[in-house]
Amino acid sequence: MALEDKLENAKDKVVGKAKEVEGSVTGDSAREAEGKAQGVFGKIKDKVEDVVEDVKEKFDKD
Repeated sequence: MALEDKLENAKDKVVGKAKEVEGSVTGDSAREAEGKAQGVFGKIKDKVEDVVEDVKEKFDKD
């Protein structure tokens, strides 16, 4: 996974957590849900990129 991808995914997770906390503190359930979704999206992108990297490594060995 490229460094740029890792940074982008980390940004999604951090910004998502910040939105989640902001929504929780202010009582804005929509903002809290948006933050949770953005954080999950960052985690999913990490996992997908790990799988893609693993598949590429498998095919590169053959």
